[in-house]
Parts: sequence; structure tokens; C-alpha cells
Amino acid sequence: MSIFAELDVFYDERTRTAAMNMALDEALLENASKSSVRFYRWDHPALSFGYFGKFFDVENHSRERDIVRRWTGGGIVFHGEDLTYSILIPAGDRAFGESSMSIYEKVHNAICVALSRGGQRAELAGVPALNSRPALAKLRRGRRSTLNAQCFVNPVRSDVLLNGQKIAGAAQRRTRRGLLQQGSIQNVELFSDFEMSLAAELSENCREQIISDSVWDRAQEIAEQKYATAAWLRRR
Repeated sequence: MSIFAELDVFYDERTRTAAMNMALDEALLENASKSSVRFYRWDHPALSFGYFGKFFDVENHSRERDIVRRWTGGGIVFHGEDLTYSILIPAGDRAFGESSMSIYEKVHNAICVALSRGGQRAELAGVPALNSRPALAKLRRGRRSTLNAQCFVNPVRSDVLLNGQKIAGAAQRRTRRGLLQQGSIQNVELFSDFEMSLAAELSENCREQIISDSVWDRAQEIAEQKYATAAWLRRR
């Protein structure tokens, strides 16, 4: 069964600055009436790090990369050659009622299935005896360790692995308005219509959409007031 009963799909073919990519995700969530996915790329090499991360840990990359603090959690992700996506789930969607881990796992399972259509056998990273206290403690330690570390060096439960290497991870933010999951797929060759195949795995009822002028205007405002500011970047 697909995760979403219906899904709006945004193929953002133009490359964007790091601040604008983050702002567009937030603006889309603000205006979402149904669940959607946006596929996007970066206008030059970039680095995003989680909301709780420390600027000190990424400052040395500022000369060669566009650095931005995400609204979502997680660790350090290098962007440029990757395919990035955002899943946006408004609070009124039935999928919003699922646990954050369930959503994370189902989206990553959909990535595995889409990759299989191109002949690549990916799998989800697992934790044995997940309900045991030692396993839960290990999982929590793993998540904490990625806050100021490179995400693709430290796979956690339900990340996507190919030949033992992490190729897809994500971070989330849940608010009263909805849930945002931002993910990156890298270190793997994707076939030409991969985005379409992944959207079809997420929902059997996909509809391609164009970002509205009002969302663009709001995203520009968010970028200028938040993601492009030193106050946001250096807040920790």
C-alpha cells in the first residue's frame, strides 16, 4: 500500500542557492493542503547541517561551499552531485498520524523499490531486537553522534544502503502544521526517470504541480529573513 492516497509532485529543474532551497521547503509546508514531494538540486557545491548542529563544525568549509543550517535535525550533508528531495505532509493528511520513524522507514523503502527498477539492490539499515533497551540506547547514541558528523559516514536505522554503503538519509521536523522530511540520495547512479519512479512508489495518485507565485514570494521572504542570515547560521 502506498504511503499517500494522493501526492503533488514538484520537479524543481532549476538549481537554487542553499538558503532558497531551505526556504522553499518551509514555504511549501506553510501552504500545503495535501502531501507533496519536491525534487531539487543546488546551484553550486553546498553543505547543510542540522538545526541543533554547531556552526564551528562546518565553518572551515565556507570558502568552497554554500553553507546553510536546516530547519530539520540531523548532521552534516554535502550537496552538489546528490539528488535532494523534501516530503511535505500537512497535519490534515492521514499520513501525518503515523510515527516519524514509520514515515522515515516507508519513504526509504520506496527509494529501495524505485532503485530496484534500475537493477540496484538497496536495503534498509536495521537494528536487531529493536524493542530491547540495549538496542534502543544504541540507536539513540547513534542519532546523537550524527549531529556534528557527516551523515553519510554514520548510517542509522532505516537509512538506505547499497553494497554496505549509505546512499540515502533524511532529517525531519514535525510541527502542528505538518511534517517536513528533507532527504539526500548520493553515491549512486540514478536512472533518468528515477524521480518519477520514486513518486509512483510513494503514491498511486500523483499529480505534477508548479510552485505558485505566492509560494515563491513567501520563500524569498523566508530566505532573506532566516536562512541567508548570519544570526540563523551561527545561532549555535
